[in-house]
Amino acid sequence: MKHARSAVLHPLRLMILTAAMLASSAHADEYADVNQLVRAGKLPEAMVKADQYLATKPKDPQMRFLKGVIQRDSGKTSDAIGTFTRLTEDYPELPEPYNNLAVLYAGQSQYDKARAALEMAIRTNPSYATAHENLGDVYAKLASQAYNKALQLDSTNAAVAPKLALIRELFNPAGAKGQRPAVAPAAPAAPAPVAAPPASAIRPAPPPTSVVAPVPPQSPATSPAGAAAGVNPTKEAEAAVRAWASAWAAKDVKSYLASYGKEFAPPGSMSRAQWEAERKQRIGSKSSISIKLENLNVTVNGSKATAKFRQDYRASGLAVSSRKTLELIKSGDRWQIVKESTGS
Repeated sequence: MKHARSAVLHPLRLMILTAAMLASSAHADEYADVNQLVRAGKLPEAMVKADQYLATKPKDPQMRFLKGVIQRDSGKTSDAIGTFTRLTEDYPELPEPYNNLAVLYAGQSQYDKARAALEMAIRTNPSYATAHENLGDVYAKLASQAYNKALQLDSTNAAVAPKLALIRELFNPAGAKGQRPAVAPAAPAAPAPVAAPPASAIRPAPPPTSVVAPVPPQSPATSPAGAAAGVNPTKEAEAAVRAWASAWAAKDVKSYLASYGKEFAPPGSMSRAQWEAERKQRIGSKSSISIKLENLNVTVNGSKATAKFRQDYRASGLAVSSRKTLELIKSGDRWQIVKESTGS
């Protein structure tokens, strides 16, 4: 896991913030200017430009995310935690702020908070690979602390030292190459704590280069935190439908397709692979897409839900308004579409 520094110093996989709409090219240039200053290590200049931008657009999620990165790189950890925390409150559907909060908490050895933040990132986006990897590293750190405590309480326990040695070997493969895990002696005089995986192994989401427009904040009833507290399932299903429409409008094909469950049967005789290829091609060919849902009505019966609404679709000169029905099934913590029909 690596600390949240610039992407130049730490080449990481690029994680793109989820967006509901495309921003203007003028905004994209301002994001790019700040991001370039961050990459160049010109943090004071980057902060000035970020603050100037946020003075007129204080809710902009991408610039706020960049500001959090600048604060972390400048050593202002408390300020960065505040920035990312407020982002999770205003935009609970974005996983990257949760991930970077985990980086900062781990740097302060607050591993329980880091674990909770990463679990929220994964709840928000189950396919967020970096958060899954980071969560494994945090669990390894927590395990190391527990094993060390076990040795302090019972120095004769020969089963603990090999487990600690395995964790140390995992995070220090070069130094442990060719070595076998040591077995603790029968009764060591004063066992020293074995090194645990460093907090610096946590992988942050680096400064985003995508164009992100403000996403409408979710209410507590539809946020991941609200879902964990046992909120109204009707609100959860409604939020899933709106997220599906937002992903479609943003041409976020991956999130759009992920809205459909494995039980979804494509229309006609198409296979699932053929249908997905057709949707990718059709959505990708549009210069812009607008999806507006009117009179959305969701009914829930156990793990099944039905959403009925009028859909106004506009793309590349084409405008279509029609009645639409989606049937959804709850799979784990997510509502997914299993049937889609028009005109009903």
